[in-house]
Amino acid sequence: MRLRRLYVGLVVCSLTAVVHAQSTRPFPISDNDFYSTPSGAEVALGRALFFDKIISGNGNISCATCHHPLAGTGDGLSLSIGEGGKGLGLARDTGSGVDAVQGRIPRHTPHVFNLAAKEFSVMFHDGRLSVDDLEASGFNSPAGDQLPLGLDSVLAAQAMFPVTSSTEMAGQAGENPVANAAFEGRLAGENGVWDLLAQRLRAIPEYVVMFRDAYPEQISTADDIQFKDAANAIASFEGAAGRADNSRFDQFLRGDSQALSGSEMKGMKLFYDKANCSSCHSGKFQTDHGFHAIAMPQIGPGKGHNSEGYDDGRDDFGREAVTGDADDRFRFLTPSLRNVALTAPYGHAGAFDTLEAVVRHHLNPEESLLGYDGSQVRLPSRADLDGQDFVVMNDYWRVSQIGHRNELAPVFINEKDFGHLMSFLHALTDNGFLDDRRNMPSSVPSGLTMAD
Repeated sequence: MRLRRLYVGLVVCSLTAVVHAQSTRPFPISDNDFYSTPSGAEVALGRALFFDKIISGNGNISCATCHHPLAGTGDGLSLSIGEGGKGLGLARDTGSGVDAVQGRIPRHTPHVFNLAAKEFSVMFHDGRLSVDDLEASGFNSPAGDQLPLGLDSVLAAQAMFPVTSSTEMAGQAGENPVANAAFEGRLAGENGVWDLLAQRLRAIPEYVVMFRDAYPEQISTADDIQFKDAANAIASFEGAAGRADNSRFDQFLRGDSQALSGSEMKGMKLFYDKANCSSCHSGKFQTDHGFHAIAMPQIGPGKGHNSEGYDDGRDDFGREAVTGDADDRFRFLTPSLRNVALTAPYGHAGAFDTLEAVVRHHLNPEESLLGYDGSQVRLPSRADLDGQDFVVMNDYWRVSQIGHRNELAPVFINEKDFGHLMSFLHALTDNGFLDDRRNMPSSVPSGLTMAD
């Protein structure tokens, strides 16, 4: 126990140093923090592709299904139901019998706000996609040498991957050629996943026109269309539609001294000082882009990670699965906090349903983990899956291992101060996203329905 306390003490000292270095408020966000503004034609193409199910294996799911404008660019679920599901958000149906989906997606759908900013160089909860100038494509990714050249940003590179996942968009082997190619690991090349999807787009006249308009120097005929062009367009739409930098906090940083209420000002001081939030949520977008273990509960099917003491694949080791370093176990990427009040649930597995709950967890992670209330989990009911969602949380040894990796020391603030802190976090909302219908098209070039 003394060794444990010594370890916690060292962590406290380390984090205190970081807080001291990063406790000042950031400079305001500006146009220079983002890449050049894409053309209207490129954004329009990206919006159509984002909402079009044509880029899924079975033509039954789009990017927007899990990243919907009306759900804070998420889906409101702890763990998404991808390919094969029906409906949106909390009403999504997992099917039954032979029509049942294969399983839940093992991680929570992250929001896409501000991801087109230059400083975002890492994607996914475990950071398995990152900018890397030593790679031919410019990115270190699970696709390795198959990732094509010509991707404009790490956000565009990210758009290449959901279509390759059997549970997200591709479908199961035997259901369609895209799913078969994904199952065999054929992502690039003739009749690989990305080529098969590009073939579909080339066959739709409206898309051919839109691609020519968006990329007139690259695309003259249908045969010129590649899926990397689609990914670039999707990223352009996400960047334009998801730029959220006009919250009251942003207005305050730009010089409006009256933008924040008294309570919000007190909460801001807590955020950048006593509450220790800025030790990880630092910088202009309130993220250090680092990976941290903060005793987040593990629910759902897990990522299949096994080692000594873990043998059923229900666990998610986070960053360790990418680096191979056991010290990275249970570390996950720090999310940006702009529009955080709109992006529930929270955590890599969506374990916390409310902003208040996840903030309380940060203030005392180990105690929160041990007392975790599973009733807050937001999952569509499915009899054959429900019993599996809490395998890890019902195993005291595994829960204790998550707790032992925690890097955050407890922070004690009274309820009044907690209220101020929550007020500040709500002041990070860009009110332009309270009604985001402007980013939804009325139809898509494929003619497929957008309802579900």
